[in-house]
Amino acid sequence: MATYLMNNMRLLKVLTATLLIVLAPLAQAETKWLDKVVAIVDDDIILASELDSRIESIMTNIERSGKEAPPPEQLRKEVLDLLVLENIQLQIANRYGVRIEDEELNAAVARIAGNNNMSLAQFQQALTASGASYLAVREQIAKEMVLQRVQMGNVNQRIQISDQEIQSFLKSEEGRQRTAPEYHFSHVLIPVDSDASPAQRQQAEAKAKALSAKMRDGKSVDNANDAISISDLGWRKSTELPSLFTEVAAKMSDFDVSEPIQSASGFHIIKLLESRGVKQMVKQTRASHILLKPSAIRSEAQTIALAKELRQRALKGESFRDLAKEYSEDIGSAQEGGDLGWTTPGQLVPQFQKAMDETSPGEIHEPVASDYGWHVIKVIERRNQDVTKDMRKQIARNIIHERKYADELDIWLRKIRSEAFVDIKI
Repeated sequence: MATYLMNNMRLLKVLTATLLIVLAPLAQAETKWLDKVVAIVDDDIILASELDSRIESIMTNIERSGKEAPPPEQLRKEVLDLLVLENIQLQIANRYGVRIEDEELNAAVARIAGNNNMSLAQFQQALTASGASYLAVREQIAKEMVLQRVQMGNVNQRIQISDQEIQSFLKSEEGRQRTAPEYHFSHVLIPVDSDASPAQRQQAEAKAKALSAKMRDGKSVDNANDAISISDLGWRKSTELPSLFTEVAAKMSDFDVSEPIQSASGFHIIKLLESRGVKQMVKQTRASHILLKPSAIRSEAQTIALAKELRQRALKGESFRDLAKEYSEDIGSAQEGGDLGWTTPGQLVPQFQKAMDETSPGEIHEPVASDYGWHVIKVIERRNQDVTKDMRKQIARNIIHERKYADELDIWLRKIRSEAFVDIKI
């Protein structure tokens, strides 16, 4: 039945593509073809109008970039190959029911408008002014989102990254550069001439110490009143900092002001405005829970009643761990007595996270609902954890993944292209 429907869908598209306009000037009928099929791809077709439209769009982008366009026949062949590959992926998406919800699409369009410093209304107006259709652009964005989702779903599962790969990357020169801490400094220089006398040098040092103390007290300094040179060093990785500042920077926290640092050119004061990747402290919570799910044999009301009963039993002294083992329907944690281990903010569903954050260590929260069911949550303890090493590992993992993704995507695209039935008509 599925094949029959797909065949009929293709037939319908072919028939639609070959609609005739009948013109009858002076009673003489003339037949004009509006479109034709340029390729058959599995259970679908590609029309000449689709190909011409994409070529026109690509040519516009080439002209805007100022680059030289390839020969027309080469461009037409390459664009047709691109459309064939897209068509194969869209058919895969259709088979697996990949859909982009309106809210998700609206958010994506709004992000694109924001990236161009426009509101959504301004974005629509700009498209209209350029002769483009907002609905067509919106449809193209949705198509690209579908393609991305299909690619990620099929390619990510092909990528394996070992701990050894991560460690090797972190030890490499590139790894040290890419994962190095970043600092944003403001810089004050109290200059000293190379031929300055000892007294002049001491005077400059005293001025530097006074300015450093003034800045630590939160008072502002400026070039004119303090007769100094102030500059913004911008964001720099630790490996890019002047060697004079490297050791000092490593010991500073955000908003710290250094003591005067002496060099041949004078005395320097640096203030750390912001930092990234220096030391990442995260508040973690260790909690246990009992999950209860409404079912055909236990209504929502009965589930809530049981959750409240179990909470009361735990409050009266029964072992929460034993109750979780007996009653919890969370396969992952029930055998561990409901213990979820250490979690960081954002790791758990919002309803659970909110209830857990409201609960002090040793306390048991009132039953709370999530998409998974009803939870009875007991907070065991909290801690501030340094996750700097984990963060560097994650950066390394992301970099390695990005490289492997490009290679695996190319392999996967070649595979689905070779397995598809493609009949080029031009």
